[in-house]
Amino acid sequence: MNKIFSILFCGLMFASCCNQPKQITVTNPTDLDRTNEMVEVEVAELGLCGKACENFVLVDADGNEVSYQLMFYGQETPQSIIFQANVKAGEAAVYTLEKGMPSPVTPKVSARYVPERKDDYAWENEAAAYRMYGPALANENPSNGVDLWLKRTDELIVDTFYYNELELGQSYHIDHGKGLDCYKVADKLGCGGVAPFAFDTLWVGKHYDRYENIDQGALRCVFAFEYDHVKVGQQEVTERIVITVDAGAQLNKAVVTYNGADIEGMQVAAGIYLHDVVDNPQQDLAAGWIAYAENATSDAGVPSGRNYGAVVVPGAKAMNIVSNTLLAYADYQMGSEFTYYFGGGWSKWMYPTDQDWFDATARTAKQLANPLQVTVQ
Repeated sequence: MNKIFSILFCGLMFASCCNQPKQITVTNPTDLDRTNEMVEVEVAELGLCGKACENFVLVDADGNEVSYQLMFYGQETPQSIIFQANVKAGEAAVYTLEKGMPSPVTPKVSARYVPERKDDYAWENEAAAYRMYGPALANENPSNGVDLWLKRTDELIVDTFYYNELELGQSYHIDHGKGLDCYKVADKLGCGGVAPFAFDTLWVGKHYDRYENIDQGALRCVFAFEYDHVKVGQQEVTERIVITVDAGAQLNKAVVTYNGADIEGMQVAAGIYLHDVVDNPQQDLAAGWIAYAENATSDAGVPSGRNYGAVVVPGAKAMNIVSNTLLAYADYQMGSEFTYYFGGGWSKWMYPTDQDWFDATARTAKQLANPLQVTVQ
């Protein structure tokens, strides 16, 4: 939390090298209204510099202040700003960066290492929470799959869930009013994990070896996991996956890079574990998405609505089910970046029915294929 406020303080001190307001025009090329969708503008394009000389606020066409975040991406000075835009179908919206003191931003996302719970790494936005398993869990043989925590509040709940579980004995596997963890990862990919596919086999990995916090902010967190020994047949490769969680987004963004000797015919597959009873999987190869819906049940055996998972793989080459996992495949060249999107949801929050989830996934895939267009004056 301290790092979030330090970044916000940097935002207050961030300066412009010119005295003129900057107009940012965001154009929507689709027939969909785009709501609270994150856009990014490079600092260089805005003509800004990193020296503290003036403060700025961002306002929309009606003069309402819009929260923004400075992105550093591991550098000492800001590289870009991000904010959530609202643009009607086929139209444009104008935002202005002008002199002023920006208001404090209420955090909508979080991401942190959880040493008090066996090296978990957990993150969330308004829609759902997630975690990856770390080295301290090695004796339990965890996979590199993604665990999904269901939530039914736009509050940040990860810290509360861990505290209540570890300090008060209140299990997060039972819904106490704000959500629960009832998702089973097992030795699979969970809700959106990724693995090499070669020799007709999906090579699911183990726990991460190292994590890295890249950016920690109120609207976006960026972090990475590294895996030193990913087995693919008789060979081993390394993996680095950089994950971005945005406020207002249905899915997380993941950029994966494998390094090692070339493996003939190797693909990369992102997937969703379908568990023991395959319920309602859906897929659309042309649009590049797979999705799943099933009954959610607490550890106490209490039915808890329907939980969902989805993966979007731009340019997916194939989709099928292997080892009870719905997969979307892409061709892969060793050392290159593979980008995909993943996440989950709940019928008790935002997505009342299976069809609501599938429609949202199709919409997200369309938005990713047709990004908002940003120009600066």
